[in-house]
This record gives sequence, structure tokens and C-alpha cells, in this order.
Amino acid sequence: MNKDKIVYSTDPDWRETCPVCHELIDACICESENRTKATSRIVYIGKEVKGRGGKTVTTISNVGVDAKKIRKELQRLCGAGGTIKNGIIEIQGDHRNIIRKHLEEKGMRVHLTVR
Repeated sequence: MNKDKIVYSTDPDWRETCPVCHELIDACICESENRTKATSRIVYIGKEVKGRGGKTVTTISNVGVDAKKIRKELQRLCGAGGTIKNGIIEIQGDHRNIIRKHLEEKGMRVHLTVR
């Protein structure tokens, strides 16, 4: 089965791989075409309250392989607790603007979502 044709996958470990070196796009060792694709990833930042007992949580998704490292950076930056659930970083409180600015400074494309 050709992964280039997959539109949707229920496999939580499915990630985009390079068609040349077969590494994850973030770890691709090929030349510029695949690296450009990796840097063009859009990171989504949202805010959730529902199902959390009235507590607000900032969610950051589509970060990639560096999620653990980025979670630690964001926790320090915001002075708040956080976790990773199903590949989505959760930071306690509403810190969307601070996180957006930080990720944009790191060269990531950021999109704020409404939930």
C-alpha cells in the first residue's frame, strides 16, 4: 500500500515519512525539498475548557518529534504545568499569545484555532 495515497489513518503512530530515505519528515536526511516540507508544517494552538471542570488548557498540536522538548520549554515560559496526550501538548491556563510568539520566533508556522 502506497502511503502517499493515504488520506486518513486511525493509527496514532502513523507519521509522514520521506519517500526517498523513509525517515520521518522531521528527521529526514535528504536535500531541501523534503526539509522545506517539514518546515512548512503548521502548528495549531487552541484553548479548551469543556470536560475539564471549568479549568482552561492551551493545546498545541502537530508539533512533531520534538514535542517533549517543546513542552518543557513552554512550561518554563508560561510558568505552568503541562503534559502530552495523544501527541497534543497541553499547558495549564490560557497562554495562546505567549506560545504563539515563542513558536513563531523558533521559525514555526502557527495557526490559532477556535474550539
